[in-house]
Amino acid sequence: MQSPRSPSAQPFLSVSVTDPVKLGNGVQAYISYRVITKTNIPEYQGPEKIVIRRYNDFVWLHDRLFEKYKGIFIPPLPEKSAVEKFRFSAEFIEMRRQALDIFVNRIALHPELRHSDDLRTFLQADEETMERLRSQDVGIFKKKPADLMQIFKDVQSKVSDVILGKEKPVEETTPEYEKLKRYIYELEDHLAEAQKQAFRLVKRHRELGQSLLDFGRAMKLLGAWEGDSLGKAFSDLGAKSEILSIKLEKEAHNLLMNFEEPLKDYVRAVQSIKATMTERANAFKHQCELVELTKLKEINLDKLMLVRSDRVGEAEIEYKELKAESEEATQRFETIVRLMNEEIVRFQEQKTDDMGLAFHEFAKGQAKLENDIADAWRGLLPRLETCSSPSHR
Repeated sequence: MQSPRSPSAQPFLSVSVTDPVKLGNGVQAYISYRVITKTNIPEYQGPEKIVIRRYNDFVWLHDRLFEKYKGIFIPPLPEKSAVEKFRFSAEFIEMRRQALDIFVNRIALHPELRHSDDLRTFLQADEETMERLRSQDVGIFKKKPADLMQIFKDVQSKVSDVILGKEKPVEETTPEYEKLKRYIYELEDHLAEAQKQAFRLVKRHRELGQSLLDFGRAMKLLGAWEGDSLGKAFSDLGAKSEILSIKLEKEAHNLLMNFEEPLKDYVRAVQSIKATMTERANAFKHQCELVELTKLKEINLDKLMLVRSDRVGEAEIEYKELKAESEEATQRFETIVRLMNEEIVRFQEQKTDDMGLAFHEFAKGQAKLENDIADAWRGLLPRLETCSSPSHR
């Protein structure tokens, strides 16, 4: 028998985000979560660790990974509620908990991100340490997604190349990358539209459920004023309507959690990909600038060899340093390209699985709801037919 901590056992890292609890009052109020980690990886403190984390801790982890792992699609975080009254509703808290659980498990399952020191810190450090780490992070770690999107727009344009004195595109224009960009932008549009329609579907189910509830109450009140079989029929109709309203509200919640939320999560995932594309564009621009600077330094060095031999040594040192920096920038850009090519394959495979599951749950839920509605009305028909027969008129 192998011990769970045995080096020969298959490595695993399982994380659960559970038990959301509201702490504090007013504008200082926030939700804390229990984060439970189970693993046999030797670098961790033990087979199981439980820590308390808040939303800002997850933001810290996301930002650290985004800064350190260029070219990798960092899993998206759920956004904060913009509407104060929804921040602490049971439904919003559960949606947030579910999204945070998905976020941290995607990291734990990623072949590169799962080895991150920051992930290990997030899963094991005490609350005081996490608070100290959050307060230390400034500058680049505080960039907002909106800032990243603006940077992305900026680097997509053409700028004047000061060095060569002519306009030069600083945007990557290879056919493969153009195809990738078209795919990402179109996917974002289609996912956003699908999520919008899913939202309308959830709303429709809830409105119909509320209408049936109101109708059911009205029928029961009407039935109380009628006598004999007619009053009983009204009451039964009202009771069935109330039962169906509960089923519709339940299905609306299922639609929200298992259909609309996965679609919204993938809209956020595409935005994360676009943020990575921003980093790629920045790396490409930086590489181009250094290549041109290196060429100028080389030309200048050749001139000095002819006219100012006393300055050749200093210029040669500058040229070598700049060339090394240029080669490093090129390598960094090529690494981002390689990682993005791997990431997009992984993203598409995961999207196929997740969307397949979401649409399966959608179809299954709708089929069950329609069957329940049909069975409910069908069971009521004999009683209503009796009331409508000539002997009861």
